[in-house]
Amino acid sequence: MDNRINSVNRKMNNKLTFSFGLVYTNFIREVRLTLYFKSKEAVILKKELATQVNAYLANIGVSYIKLHNLHWNVVGSQFKAAHEYLETLYDALADVLDAIAELLKMNGEAPLASMKGYLSVATIPELESVELDVKSAMQTVLKDMESLRTQAFFPFVS
Repeated sequence: MDNRINSVNRKMNNKLTFSFGLVYTNFIREVRLTLYFKSKEAVILKKELATQVNAYLANIGVSYIKLHNLHWNVVGSQFKAAHEYLETLYDALADVLDAIAELLKMNGEAPLASMKGYLSVATIPELESVELDVKSAMQTVLKDMESLRTQAFFPFVS
């Protein structure tokens, strides 16, 4: 995963525009949003969007910890490959976590920043610290990544 913030917090004539792209293994999603602050509806929309982005941030945070759990507890003949792959995934999620939190902060919103906060809104479940075979670990990762992808698209799909 590669995460780039293309432009953030450009203020002109009472409007705020931000754009960010999330580049995952097989897809790119870029989002552009312009909010006009003169109307009450725009302020409400901004809060609703911030709530949705914070929920996404929470799922990224839970997934980050979950990937560490899988990294430490995967077992089987393909342990080494799975172990190393899971490390690359959680390293990439750390960058995404930071970029999303910074995006919220730069737009005047408070990003969630605690496990308690993440767990209060996350839809991706935690995983008990138990050993999992490689196939089960990869199925868990795939399911969670698909959930993150769907959530990243949801607010912007017509």
